[in-house]
Amino acid sequence: MSITNQLKTIIIELLTELGIENPSVSFEHPTELVHGDYSTNVAMVYAKELKKNPRVLAEEVKKYIQNQKPDTIENIEIAGPGFINFFLSKQFFVDSLKHIIREGDQFGSNQDGAGKKVLVEYSSPNIAKPFTVGHLRSTIIGDAVANLLAFSGYTVIRDNHLGDWGTQFGKLIVAIKKWGDFEAIKKSQTPIKELVDLYVKFHDEAEKDASLEDEGRAWFTKLEQGDSDARALWQMCVALSMQEFDRIYARLRVSAFDTALGESFFEDKMAAVLVDVKATNIAKESEGAYLIFFDEEKTKLPPLMLTKKDGSSLYALRDLAADRYRRETYGTDITIINEVGAEQSQYFRQIFEAEELLGYFPKSQRVHIGHGLYRFAEGKMSTRKGNVIWLDDILNEAEKRAGELNEATKTDVALAAIKFNDLKREAIKDIVFDWDEILNLHGDTGPYLQYAHARCVSVLEKARESLIEPVATDTLQQAGSVEKLVYRFPEIVSRATSEYAPHYIATYLIELAHAFSTYYAETKIVDPEDHLSPYKVGLTKAVKIVLKNGLSLLGIPTPEKM
Repeated sequence: MSITNQLKTIIIELLTELGIENPSVSFEHPTELVHGDYSTNVAMVYAKELKKNPRVLAEEVKKYIQNQKPDTIENIEIAGPGFINFFLSKQFFVDSLKHIIREGDQFGSNQDGAGKKVLVEYSSPNIAKPFTVGHLRSTIIGDAVANLLAFSGYTVIRDNHLGDWGTQFGKLIVAIKKWGDFEAIKKSQTPIKELVDLYVKFHDEAEKDASLEDEGRAWFTKLEQGDSDARALWQMCVALSMQEFDRIYARLRVSAFDTALGESFFEDKMAAVLVDVKATNIAKESEGAYLIFFDEEKTKLPPLMLTKKDGSSLYALRDLAADRYRRETYGTDITIINEVGAEQSQYFRQIFEAEELLGYFPKSQRVHIGHGLYRFAEGKMSTRKGNVIWLDDILNEAEKRAGELNEATKTDVALAAIKFNDLKREAIKDIVFDWDEILNLHGDTGPYLQYAHARCVSVLEKARESLIEPVATDTLQQAGSVEKLVYRFPEIVSRATSEYAPHYIATYLIELAHAFSTYYAETKIVDPEDHLSPYKVGLTKAVKIVLKNGLSLLGIPTPEKM
């Protein structure tokens, strides 16, 4: 049983005896380490109901816990209006250190998800468009979330739901036919950028000639109907795009996807959804289009359009077909997570509501992780308008700057700078694009954490040369900030996993690295004449383990030399 669960059981026992029904107890870590290792405000929560002064109730709780004599607690203090602060014993920190060293690369993992399946859909780029900085967020946030879930025992299916269908392909076909050269595009060094240029040109020309929009829609209808000319151009775009995507994923070092199915894969599966929709009587025809209507008073949701008036399908129908297929393929006991921009939150509420009405999945098994956008200070980025930052350019510039510090580690350091700059913040927040910030190699950054890890490796190498083994001995005089932080990693992993929030890992690692940096500056760790040196080396090994495990969850490499 964890410390907090042990304390919670004792406190609930007391509150129940005092007459509180179903009491709830929560703990947090005090902001300042000197104020203890755990704290609870439970006395302030229930004082009024028990008609007691909060500090008086806090003293009762303190005495009750002390009578139970939990060996993990060294001291209990009452602070402020009635906070109860707990200080852990020295033996607890020694035992924690032994546990970290013993667990190694598995430290922090758990089996909370054992026997549970989860499909994480992320990245999901559009065919015929190169990766921009806008694609970065879903790709690395989704990868980190999938890593966390796997580390917590879940069976994880990593899914790349490719945008390879829709009216935009009708527009692209028009552009290729009018202004492009099919063979030249295939032979180009940058075929995808040429396709984007054609896509931008289409919209520039459509502003002058609105009939081009109708022409684009007509060509997409032909594509859906199997027109050979349309299919040939579309298949070329798909093949060239997949080569480009695989190259970018390799550069980003994201985990391999288990499935990478385009929307087109579900083309022959949409009819079954329409049958289900009609059978449940939740949709109506309106001006030739087909829509699902929700109980607006109950859900506050507008209708969800499935088909246009010309009969062509929309995203919603294809997404419903995808989830129907997932249910048939993976079973009904699976949670499906969509890591997609926050601007689509209402759309996913509509999809989740529709799937519950159709009996596909209850809303409890559907999750939308919404991320904010990369944008310029003056407004949104747009491929259609041609004002985007290509991801290749960012990776190249990051490697150039990192190479000026160390050519050997430039790729690892560049990835750390780019990924950590994103993952250190809550996903929901927008990011104003700034070259210097996204490529920052100094301060509280990914490279700083890599350097802290490499410093630990260096200390351990010196210890080996001095024949000093890392040992969690019982000679600890007093726990310092490193001991008080390093054992928390499993808690952080658990919270980051349950909330689908990798930024908790990032901010924790920075705090730990700061504490170790201070410890390193103030302490001679490797000293054959010091009987405490094996413990200090053991503490260093524990920090190294946690830094490596944490950075691995974020998809950030950990070079051993910097």
